Amino acid sequence: MNQPSYPIPNPLQKPIVQDKKEFQSVLSEKKLNDLKISNHAQKRLEQRGLHLEENDYTQLNSAVDELEEKGSKNSLLLYKDLALIASIHNRTIITALDRDEVDTITNIDSTKFVKTQGLDRKEASSTDRLM
Repeated sequence: MNQPSYPIPNPLQKPIVQDKKEFQSVLSEKKLNDLKISNHAQKRLEQRGLHLEENDYTQLNSAVDELEEKGSKNSLLLYKDLALIASIHNRTIITALDRDEVDTITNIDSTKFVKTQGLDRKEASSTDRLM
């Protein structure tokens, strides 16, 4: 009789398992760079002639990590001359304002003053403007 043949799995062959450390490394790397800027926030930054550098993203990402650990949902981030509203769960900057424009902010559950890395208070006041 002619019966169809099926592949027989080899019980000695081990399934492919990714290294847990490698996975954690990739996950950590992804987390460092996953802060997003909404189209609205990007337009607001452009209107003001401001842009964020890589070190700014690093600082803001660290602030979002801290707020996430504390259970925040929507936060006001005060960074340099900016006031940024962020959705912590989505890791997204929703809108951007100049600090001078801040009057009343609603629908947030936390505020974070993000310190500028590597500058003392005197230096920071003279270099706060993002260019």
